Amino acid sequence: MAGDTGYDSEAFRVAYDKVLAKWPAEREALTVATPFGDTRVNTCGPRDAPPLLLLPGGGGATSVSWYAQVAQLARVRRVHAVDVIGAPGLSAPAGDRHPRTVADLTLWLDAVLDGLGAASADLGGHSYGGWIALHHALRAPARTRRLFLLDPTQCFAGYKAAYLLRALPMLLRPTPRRVRAFLEWETGGAPLDPDWLALQEAAAGFPAAKPVTGPRPAPDALRALDARVLLLVAANSRTHDARAVASRATALLPHVETAVLPDVSHHGLPQSAPGDPARRLTDFLAA
Repeated sequence: MAGDTGYDSEAFRVAYDKVLAKWPAEREALTVATPFGDTRVNTCGPRDAPPLLLLPGGGGATSVSWYAQVAQLARVRRVHAVDVIGAPGLSAPAGDRHPRTVADLTLWLDAVLDGLGAASADLGGHSYGGWIALHHALRAPARTRRLFLLDPTQCFAGYKAAYLLRALPMLLRPTPRRVRAFLEWETGGAPLDPDWLALQEAAAGFPAAKPVTGPRPAPDALRALDARVLLLVAANSRTHDARAVASRATALLPHVETAVLPDVSHHGLPQSAPGDPARRLTDFLAA
């Protein structure tokens, strides 16, 4: 029900399930126990296919946000999309025990992989999820096979000042109206999936824990990353300088393929129609 923040848990669940309904019909909902609480994992794809762990962006993004790419990814992988513990979604933190450091996030993801019976996996993340995925690959290299990053934030370049200023009112006092206005600004008025947008609005005021933040990965650590990486950057992203992100990643990562995708924004990228980037992702994973 709605609380002091205006957050309505029932409306959030309805919106969440409506986007989840866009996933393949054979999807499964799993609960994985971790030291920080139970993690919700939405899963689909052949049971004998190699595992792929997907991390959503920050804000109101959840595991179901991968709806536009998941069917194609599930052709080549057993897809496991997680709701980040302590963030909007159906994961359930254990009291006030939630990840507070990058080391905690690594411990949490290791526990998720253990619960799924995966010694290692391919790893993918969008935005803040890309930041988490990259840090995990650096700290647990034996558990990461291939890594793809969709317009990752705070990995290779900082935020644009204009983006932070525009986001500030929404961050200080999130309301559905502020969430919608911010997303419409960042995506340049491009058409947005109404169900996806309704979920972002419903997540306003979600009783989330303070997200783990930190500096960008050290250059020496990036140069030592042995995993193959695919970096897809949104050309119209207002979050950061897209070409600077691609250039710096190319200069630092020893095994990286980069592409700047035209006519797509940072928040529009996850809901891009199948084909591109989904085709690039499956080609990368299957190579």
